[in-house]
Amino acid sequence: MSILTPNPRKTHSLRDLGAVDVDALRAAVLAIPESVWDEENAGKPNKFEALDSTRHIVFRFVDSTKDWRASHDRPRWAEFEQLLSPVLAQATRDYGYVRGAFPRVMLARMKPGGVIQTHIDANPAAKWPHKIHVPLQTSPGAVFFVGETGHHLPLDRAVEVNNLGPHGVRNDADIDRIHLIFEYFDLDQPDPAWLEPLLAVDADLRAKAAGQF
Repeated sequence: MSILTPNPRKTHSLRDLGAVDVDALRAAVLAIPESVWDEENAGKPNKFEALDSTRHIVFRFVDSTKDWRASHDRPRWAEFEQLLSPVLAQATRDYGYVRGAFPRVMLARMKPGGVIQTHIDANPAAKWPHKIHVPLQTSPGAVFFVGETGHHLPLDRAVEVNNLGPHGVRNDADIDRIHLIFEYFDLDQPDPAWLEPLLAVDADLRAKAAGQF
């Protein structure tokens, strides 16, 4: 099988995508009760060790971490769709894709003193879509690291980040850091050559496992 090469369109560091109007979305997010944050975080599909105590509300997620092309809406999507859709559209306008898709959409909330350990997004489904952050609540003490270099992602701007290189977060501020985080890809871009063989191997392994019973 060929090496799982990333999408050549992805940024290698940070890419500023411009200003985004998030006033309505921010007001709704800040009104979410703590009980909802706790409930959604407990049932989230992205329980990765590197994320530490960061809490999430996941609106949309991939069906498989090996394939970004199929995803599903989670229960809170319907409630927030009208607020999220304009923000997603504004944040991705510079890509110029005629048909774009959003396989993962979520809120990430990090308490003061919180840390996301340095990591890379290793699953195959993370290698193709752009990964984009839109800060909804932050302060200069919230720092996003690309390698050893720290960056403060400002309010009300969309930024594509390099999720395939070492990256992490530290919140030294005295308020929670809340970001809208999502993935975006071009439906008209040809799939990478490695995807079909990867999925074929996975299907073969599942079939062999099923035949053991």
